[in-house]
Amino acid sequence: MTTVRRGHQDGGGPHPPRLRPPEHRVSTRAIAHWAIEYLLLWGLAFGLALGVAAWIGDSGWDALPGWLSGRVGWLPYIVGAAGLLMVTVAPVWRYRVHRWEVSSDVVYTRTGWFSREWLLVPVGRIQTVDSKQGWIERMLGLATIEVNTASHTGSSEVAGLPVDVATRLAGELAHRAHDLRDDAT
Repeated sequence: MTTVRRGHQDGGGPHPPRLRPPEHRVSTRAIAHWAIEYLLLWGLAFGLALGVAAWIGDSGWDALPGWLSGRVGWLPYIVGAAGLLMVTVAPVWRYRVHRWEVSSDVVYTRTGWFSREWLLVPVGRIQTVDSKQGWIERMLGLATIEVNTASHTGSSEVAGLPVDVATRLAGELAHRAHDLRDDAT
């Protein structure tokens, strides 16, 4: 397995190799999946911010400095604005970055936001291939496959695949990994 992480450069070190992007994008329905997840998470954060602002505003909590206690009502607006930005921008950004590819000898994924991670997992190192679906994925007809090796850092995940693609890919990878292990013995 090979992991190439980019995002910051050491002053004088060699540059990491430039890899071409993996061939396939995840399903466009993954945008909706991620947007729903962020909406639920940020909706909860907004509700908590409203509760905190109401509690502190009503009780006049003395532990806060004066300049902050007068501005605690801004908390829900700040959380709401950040949540709106995350729900609208982050899923599209993730879709543009997340890619995957399976060749005859390697599973190749690219993930990340600000820093990118390219992960190449040799098929011969695969121990298990799992397919899973959360309730949002089920609603949207999506699934996630996990490609596991003996090394935690060598494991890979491809989220946002159509169910039929994930099922076919998981079976194909498990079969290839089994055949390679049998050939090695």
